[in-house]
Amino acid sequence: MTSSLSMPANHPKVTFGKVGVLLVNLGTPDGTDYWSMRRYLAEFLSDRRVIEWSRLFWYPILYGIVLNKRPQKVGKAYEAIWNKTLDESYLRTYTRNQGTLMAERLKDLPNVVVDWAMRYGKPPIAERIDALKAQGCEKILLFPLYPQYASATTATVNDKAFQHLMKMRWQPAVRTVPTYHDDPAYIEALANSVRQTLATLDWEPQLLITSFHGIPQSYFAKGDPYHCYCQKTARLLREALGYSDKQFRITFQSRFGPEEWLQPYTDKTMETLAAEGIKRVAIMNPGFVSDCLETLEEIAGEAGEIFMHHGGEKFVHIPCLNDSEGGMNVLETVVRRELQGWV
Repeated sequence: MTSSLSMPANHPKVTFGKVGVLLVNLGTPDGTDYWSMRRYLAEFLSDRRVIEWSRLFWYPILYGIVLNKRPQKVGKAYEAIWNKTLDESYLRTYTRNQGTLMAERLKDLPNVVVDWAMRYGKPPIAERIDALKAQGCEKILLFPLYPQYASATTATVNDKAFQHLMKMRWQPAVRTVPTYHDDPAYIEALANSVRQTLATLDWEPQLLITSFHGIPQSYFAKGDPYHCYCQKTARLLREALGYSDKQFRITFQSRFGPEEWLQPYTDKTMETLAAEGIKRVAIMNPGFVSDCLETLEEIAGEAGEIFMHHGGEKFVHIPCLNDSEGGMNVLETVVRRELQGWV
């Protein structure tokens, strides 16, 4: 007698043989209203990688004070830089475009499927991992869109993906993209973006400022390498442009709470430049893959106003690489390198 094994009648159809690429950025609220902002900020500021304080100390502050007052303030800031045409933040617009353009650029790799997600807000990482798996992706390249690794950015994206993998019966193989802060393609794209913007001006900046998102000094003291990566990016960019130390400066922005953060602070620097005789300034955000609240409102808007109010005469914000050809060249270079051996 012979026997045969058959699949249960309700067994789902299995697809396989594909490789997924998941681009992941920080995240965005769904709207600028109070409740949309509150949901987004609650998820973001509850992340133990972002705020490392004891929950016994932090949660009463978060739920008793921050989430009652901050949504209105941040909502107004988002409203000022909202993509009114698509009714969404520009971070969502650019990240979606990056996913679409990446898929187009990888058409020569027919087994590769490209998708995008957000660490906070929608679409969530878990949902898009499931979507890639359903399309037959047995391997997934997870790409946190941060050139300089930090525990509060790159690591928390990886954490969220791994937490979902822990729940999966059949896990795909996963690779995570490492820091690419010194990649020649990235440095070249940044340098070109500076040259292109300055070529449109009828004046010449005395100083180029590279403003990176800050982290608390305590995170750096515990071993976070982010500060070192930012410094190397800045040095390589300065060398690529042929600028002297006097023509180039690095600062850190977006501090939050009472702790001391990485210095010098961008806003404080903008207050003192004119007194130093620097009246014409260009500023850029090399650590941001896409323009967002921190670049459009905080730097292009607020930092410029601070500079001009304190005696500045000329100010320009150099856009992030976004979904430009140069920006996509960087992302494609990194993806193709990290897919080696899989495709």
